[in-house]
Amino acid sequence: MTPMLVGIYTCTMSERLILGIESSCDETGLALVALPETGAPRLLSHALHSQIDMHQAYGGVVPELASRDHIRRVVPLARQVLGEASKTMADVDVVAYTKGPGLAGALLVGAGVACALGAALSKPLLGVHHLEGHLLSPFLSADPPEFPFVALLVSGGHTQLMRVDGVGRYELLGETVDDAAGEAFDKSAKLMGLPYPGGPHLSRLAGGGRADAFDLPRPMLRSGNLDFSFAGLKTAVRTHLVRLGLLEQVDKLADPENQAALADLAASTQAAIVEVLVKKSLAALKSTGLKRVVVAGGVGANKLLREQLDRACAKRGVRVHYPELHLCTDNGAMIALAAAMRLQSGQAVLSTEPAFDVRPRWDLSTV
Repeated sequence: MTPMLVGIYTCTMSERLILGIESSCDETGLALVALPETGAPRLLSHALHSQIDMHQAYGGVVPELASRDHIRRVVPLARQVLGEASKTMADVDVVAYTKGPGLAGALLVGAGVACALGAALSKPLLGVHHLEGHLLSPFLSADPPEFPFVALLVSGGHTQLMRVDGVGRYELLGETVDDAAGEAFDKSAKLMGLPYPGGPHLSRLAGGGRADAFDLPRPMLRSGNLDFSFAGLKTAVRTHLVRLGLLEQVDKLADPENQAALADLAASTQAAIVEVLVKKSLAALKSTGLKRVVVAGGVGANKLLREQLDRACAKRGVRVHYPELHLCTDNGAMIALAAAMRLQSGQAVLSTEPAFDVRPRWDLSTV
């Protein structure tokens, strides 16, 4: 596939303009992608609002608050991306939105706005799978992949290995049987008293610790399959915190000795998660015989994961592709891109009748 360039571009009359709306959890994202008659889709503009500050007081996402904030943000963000691309809603040819999976109320906001725009402006709609957006997001990078490849999806509550032979051609190789990698980061961080969202805070704390300080389990590393399990790791972290006397003892965290112990535990936790992800990915490459891997989703921004996977794959002559760092989190660009690539491959089913339906639980392999 022709490389896609990231930036702000003008859209010619021979191109179709796709508006993408992402509202599956705690980020509101809008984007415009231009789909030419030939060649690769191009990102024209995108805007994102994160709800991190709002949810920090509660230690996690509050679904009702998330939905209400999406309502407040989606229209101003739509105006922003249209303005940056010097376009109006009349110029939009297709309205794409995240249909699932995600929080039901949050998804309904994006679906509702898309249906309203479609009805008011007589524009066709396209519901997009959130994880397909993540999976295809590296095609917006400076080093886009080519089909086929193995995909490691590490987004929120999802950790999956897929064989990807083309748009809509996905074979599930393995998935988490309980906690996902992102949940292991966030839940372990919360046990350590770190603020929401815990994963990035744990990774930063780990930078000052020793990865071999604590002997933590590598769940299902030798299971003989490509499935994942991280619940046991979270339990082991809790056990060590109890032994240290630091579980839910925020008042003790100011002590330098305690801070050092937490840094070591954070580094050991991150090392355990990354080792499992890397070795399972290598096993997937071996079982499929493929020489290309794509990493997508929020955990894909983890520096240690990138370093270790790059090193391991370089030894095996395997190419590794990632989304741009600012597109690892949920965003409208990946939704608009997924819609564009489905249209381009002839796999899209456009709707002219607003259905206003969402799928909070939706298996990517069934798309």
